[in-house]
Amino acid sequence: MIDNIRLQNFRSYSDDTFEFGAGVNIIVGPNASGKTNLLESILIIALGSSYRANSKGLIQFDKDWARLEASTDSGQRIVKLENVGDAVRRSYQLEGQNYSRLSINKTLPLVLFEPEHLRLLSGSPERRRQYLDDLLEQTTPSFGRLRKNYKRALIQRNNLLKKGSAVGQSQIFAWNIRLSELGGQIAVLRNNLCQQIAEQINPIYDQLSGAKLDIGLVYDATCAIDNYSSAMLVKLEKHHDLDFLRGFTAYGPHRDDMLVLINGRSDQAVASRGEMRTLLLCLKIVELRILEALRGQKPLLLLDDVFSELDGKRRQALTKFLEDHQTFITTTDADVVVQHFMDNCTIIPTSKD
Repeated sequence: MIDNIRLQNFRSYSDDTFEFGAGVNIIVGPNASGKTNLLESILIIALGSSYRANSKGLIQFDKDWARLEASTDSGQRIVKLENVGDAVRRSYQLEGQNYSRLSINKTLPLVLFEPEHLRLLSGSPERRRQYLDDLLEQTTPSFGRLRKNYKRALIQRNNLLKKGSAVGQSQIFAWNIRLSELGGQIAVLRNNLCQQIAEQINPIYDQLSGAKLDIGLVYDATCAIDNYSSAMLVKLEKHHDLDFLRGFTAYGPHRDDMLVLINGRSDQAVASRGEMRTLLLCLKIVELRILEALRGQKPLLLLDDVFSELDGKRRQALTKFLEDHQTFITTTDADVVVQHFMDNCTIIPTSKD
């Protein structure tokens, strides 16, 4: 739980302090008033990084540094951002100890629901891959490094492919092996996570919607999941010439997808707008539960301007799942939200341009 936060030279905040309640915190203000900036600061305090623009934009214009300080139930947390040339250097202080990066056990578990997530199910496969990977990064200690190593190896192989015939077979083969080893590890972790989600999603959907549908969720892999690394290596070797012509790697976890099925059919083909939003809420609630089970503490929940996107029935159903979590909801209309949390909410007005 976060009790309060102080922001200095952070986006629209020069030096401001906010107090939070243990239940639902409703951050209210007109558009461009700093609501999302405040929500973003909570995310940075918890995870050490942001889902928004690059780090350069976090520090106020014409300032050399920004500082975020929060009191939490696990002690004081400070994040410092400093301009160093064209880059931003981050440093962290937890309970008086300094760190250059935050390992999983130094972060606070957190679930974010923001407007772009409304396109998770209907958008590109990249969004669903990122959803799985972001959750794995909060639950699997080695995954952050695995994810970065795979991206680096993929870039190296693709760069070689773009050079065409000038590249020797042995050079490509070395990256085929490296990419297949890393890719197999990622695919297995993603597949296991999809199975965890699938086991929990049906009863939650029934409770949120009042309708009983058969919701399925599967990892749609480009290679056989049972022996992914070997199968991927075979495909990379077999389609070597075609990859050279295309200039990119066509097989691997960077091309996989997560499919959500309704009564055995793709959600995109049969789901209504309301059903899609309910499915997304289900995924976020399952995310809360998985994080809590694996991390041993209740995650923070951040809802950025999406509560108004839900109808009254779904809002009411959602509130039942939020009762035991510290929640931060941004809105331009507090009345839309407050009526659902009359006994347990804190109103936080913002007024920054």
